[in-house]
Amino acid sequence: MKFEISRAKAIEKLNEFIEKNLFEYSKLRNFDFGPEKRSNVSCLSPYITHGIINEQEIIKKSLSKFSFSKNEKFIQEVLWRTYWKGWLELRPNVWSDYLIELSKIKEEFKNNQNYFNVIEGKTNIECFNSWVKELKENNYLHNHTRMWFASIWIFTLELPWQLGAEFFMQHLYDGDAASNTLGWRWVAGVQTQGKHYLASEWNIKKFTNNRFDNIKLNENAPPKISEKTYPIVKQNFNNPQNIENKNLLIFENNLSFETSDFQNNKFKKIYLISNNNKNRSIKLSDKVEKFKSLLIIDQEQRLKDNSIDCELIDISEIKNINEPIIGLYPTVGENLDYLNSNNIRLDYLYRKLDQYSWQYCNKGFFNFKNYIPKIISTFN
Repeated sequence: MKFEISRAKAIEKLNEFIEKNLFEYSKLRNFDFGPEKRSNVSCLSPYITHGIINEQEIIKKSLSKFSFSKNEKFIQEVLWRTYWKGWLELRPNVWSDYLIELSKIKEEFKNNQNYFNVIEGKTNIECFNSWVKELKENNYLHNHTRMWFASIWIFTLELPWQLGAEFFMQHLYDGDAASNTLGWRWVAGVQTQGKHYLASEWNIKKFTNNRFDNIKLNENAPPKISEKTYPIVKQNFNNPQNIENKNLLIFENNLSFETSDFQNNKFKKIYLISNNNKNRSIKLSDKVEKFKSLLIIDQEQRLKDNSIDCELIDISEIKNINEPIIGLYPTVGENLDYLNSNNIRLDYLYRKLDQYSWQYCNKGFFNFKNYIPKIISTFN
């Protein structure tokens, strides 16, 4: 597997998937045929996470190929990330509480040999060991495999889900606070209270084409229990009126300014913001840090090719900008944490898709998906 680091390559990957493999997506999407056989899924998530390509252009291209009814499952999967982000925006304390819990648990497990064996792929479960290796080598796992992985981590290997979520964030190219944290919570049974996901031997064998043996799992574990509930926090996702001739900050989740809702606004200068590990609660692997860095550089080059004044700076340097600034909203996560903890107060610009979609993220995804046709008709 290879994720080439440019918007041009991402578009190429999107076009190839739609032309060759979209037709059978619904039928084949749950199969993990191995890292060298990924044509049954799009593998676009690392680009979507960083805004290299966006949900609207993916959906628009897919609908130019097939009708909504033939495309529905693919479109739902594209918008899962939009949904998770919206769900977390309405309940941001889920993320902050997760980081507090993680800090305490890491202290408890700092000398735990069982934990070290697991993250080195030295367990007695062959498929799990293979996925640890694949995650570290390719910085990607098939979505179905992520569910199996998390379930085995929590219910068979009996490790805290918080450590598993950290492990994914450290190594996944498409890791983001919402999809990753809430996905692990869902498998554990604390996202939808009492409903967990249990991996099973027959399911893994079927959907990996019998690639693995020795799959002895705890298939009867009860869900994890959390006493915490998170009421919706009323939020204002309105854009400020006056944004012209200000300096614009772009974070790692919006790295395609030329396709953004604000491409026609006149900004004095654009600052591309990098955020290295010294400012992060979850320390990313060298490969993930480099991936983010090169994606930012690719955006910088595209801006310069369009004669837009831009500069790449570290997030700690924002406070040195002595002119009016405004930011493309970084969403709940490490970048927003840094800004808030350092009292850097900004006006934010929100994507129209998020402004519209997040109102439907107050309940579960099955409720959200009822509004997908309405969302699509609004934006496509």
